[in-house]
Amino acid sequence: MSKAATYDPKDVTMTVDSVYLTGFSEDMIEIEKAENNYETKVGAQGDVVRTKVNNPLATIKVTLLPSSPQVAYLDKLANSGKLVPVSVIHAGTPKETTTATEAYVVKPATRTYGNEAADREYEVQCLDIDMQ
Repeated sequence: MSKAATYDPKDVTMTVDSVYLTGFSEDMIEIEKAENNYETKVGAQGDVVRTKVNNPLATIKVTLLPSSPQVAYLDKLANSGKLVPVSVIHAGTPKETTTATEAYVVKPATRTYGNEAADREYEVQCLDIDMQ
């Protein structure tokens, strides 16, 4: 019989240039590499070759509530184009770490004003992702 696992969103932290992000919305964080780690090619006679893809790029999407204290900070970073270190750590089980020593916020979040508060979504382009 398998044991039940418990996921706690409070076990997830994200820092951008040593600033801890707070006020996450429901979707919080999504991390995606730009390409597969390997590609395969099959020749006419069935021979297979596997090629290692050395592309270190990845995108981190982070979704904050509009009331998050870091909204203004991320907008400022986006406008500056500054390269900063980024880390996402899941301290639960299994422990996972994602880091980049050089990353930048692609653009300021879209601002939507209506009859309810709209999330602010940021894309962080990582130039040297390390996913452990």
